Amino acid sequence: MKKKNMVAVTLVLALIALFAFVGCSKSSQSSSEITFKVGICNYVDDASLNQIVENLRASLTDLCEKNGYKLVVKYDNCNADASVMNQIIANFIAEKVDLMVGVATPVAMAMQAATEDNGIPVVFAAVSDPLATGLVSSLEKPGKNITGTSDYLDTEAVLNLVLALKPSIKKVGLLYDVGQDASTTAIAQAKEALSKKGITVVERTGTNVDEVVLAARALVSDKVEAVFTPSDNTIMNAQLSIYEIFTEAGIPQFTGADSFALNGAFLGYGVDYANLGAVTGEMVYDILVNSKNPADVSVRTFDNGTATINTETCAALGYSFDQVKSLFAPYCTKVQSITTAESFGDLK
Repeated sequence: MKKKNMVAVTLVLALIALFAFVGCSKSSQSSSEITFKVGICNYVDDASLNQIVENLRASLTDLCEKNGYKLVVKYDNCNADASVMNQIIANFIAEKVDLMVGVATPVAMAMQAATEDNGIPVVFAAVSDPLATGLVSSLEKPGKNITGTSDYLDTEAVLNLVLALKPSIKKVGLLYDVGQDASTTAIAQAKEALSKKGITVVERTGTNVDEVVLAARALVSDKVEAVFTPSDNTIMNAQLSIYEIFTEAGIPQFTGADSFALNGAFLGYGVDYANLGAVTGEMVYDILVNSKNPADVSVRTFDNGTATINTETCAALGYSFDQVKSLFAPYCTKVQSITTAESFGDLK
């Protein structure tokens, strides 16, 4: 081979080696060389969402440690402030996170909008109705750069419990925030189902703690016989301020998550948020490690069959836990008890 040709071949081989090195992806490195950076934004500081974040981080951290990956988590809470939320997301983008997690519908929607051009994967947690909000085109094939876990509430199942406790009930109050996407479908379903049964519906709404307290007192004045609240983050944030209003008036409050019962509501019905958080962490890990496209990763849904009864509120309303459990058992996968506390970590 001529010297000139040898030089040319050597140069080509060197360039191939250089491009191979520069183009090396995380998947071609050993796990000990890889650090994943994840940005998590929580919508509001309440027992439900905090429980999700805690279990999400624990699950993701455990999986990374077991398999030798390094993990950096950037966490923040926007406290339901849209401008703060957008700044947190902008910070995640500037910090070049590998993936973003949006806890609750408003955060997920903001993250989806912010990543349309940069392609950063987004995983949501506890989005009640990802189809109705347009986050995904289908649960099986989201079709966009986003997937996650849904805490969709079986509204009819909750209303069955209302009727099991009070078969002759005539008036039910609906307490929610009109600005919460998580409540839209559930409230519409509740109004339709109750109206079909000839039960009068009274709606009261609030967008902050003070307004929710006023709404709760108004429902007492309305002489409702029970109150239904879906998995509404605004009401959840005010729950510790309103549960005694209903209890002292003898009105059982039926809600869409066990955290409401933790914060004093008579009943919380819905998914296990600790498990939802852990599963969300598993989805994040799978997308990061296996370079999966969120558009092809099915949204995870969960069984809504667990009823959580606050035994202190139950007794104050004149019922025993065993009595309520026997009434609800035919309609639930499980009936469990809880006592009033600010957070799940406070329970002994």
